[in-house]
Amino acid sequence: MAQLTTLLMSLLTLFLSTPGVISTTFTIINKCDYTVWPGIQSSAGIASLSTTGFVLQKDESKTITAPASWGGRFWGRTHCSQDSTGKFACVTADCSSGKVECAGNNALPPATLAEFKLDGYGGLDFFDVSLVDGYNLPMLVVPQGGKGQNCTSIGCVSDLNESCPSELKVTSTADGGESVACKSACAALDLDQYCCRGAYGTSDTCKPSTYSQIFKTACPRAYSYAYDDKTSTFTCGSSPDYTITFCPTPNTRATPSAVMNSTKMGSVLPQGRGPVPPSMPDPRTHLSAPPGS
Repeated sequence: MAQLTTLLMSLLTLFLSTPGVISTTFTIINKCDYTVWPGIQSSAGIASLSTTGFVLQKDESKTITAPASWGGRFWGRTHCSQDSTGKFACVTADCSSGKVECAGNNALPPATLAEFKLDGYGGLDFFDVSLVDGYNLPMLVVPQGGKGQNCTSIGCVSDLNESCPSELKVTSTADGGESVACKSACAALDLDQYCCRGAYGTSDTCKPSTYSQIFKTACPRAYSYAYDDKTSTFTCGSSPDYTITFCPTPNTRATPSAVMNSTKMGSVLPQGRGPVPPSMPDPRTHLSAPPGS
């Protein structure tokens, strides 16, 4: 069985590297001052990539190849360890597999997410960095060789953990109470106006909140709440490759002074979803995993 798996993986690698076969490479880089364990989940109905989780020490990188039309998400797990029974777990963005490989599982919020749908509507790649499920570490996504007015570097390079409001803050007792992640208002407060549900279930009623605007001011090219699509969904033509860098600017700190109009209420939508302009099919069915996955 192991030999068959190895053979199939070799054939897949050969197929993807053959001239004329369109594929995309993702180079994942860790510039953090600490170890990061990237996780990868393919969208529903799409085969997993060659790995679904691995470790990157400081300044290490890994390149992964994805086939045409792949869709899914990347994230970084932090403060991970293995117990005496061999069970692997992380304080932030854990995927609950009990192993370094996530094996199809999604990140537990809060987690900074990079989401992709390759070769989507109009032959374009759709991609975003989402803080809709909260934040756990800085991330930058850079297209390599793509075309289009909206084909640009995106992400959240600020460290929001230090500036996170106390009611959203996640701390680690093992690290002396250090702030290690920042929850979404939906996850922390569980109110309809933050969760985009009930009377707040449309783009007309689901507006930015004080909390989402803290995220948006620090990270203007990342989703801060569900209907933040005008400045948060990006596209590239010509099938570029991508680099995903954790902590692209080490030791960057965000400040909490950028809070905007507190009378505006907002929301977040679970699992990192975010809408796109109405002229395009909604890629959320491709970018996001079903709830509870």
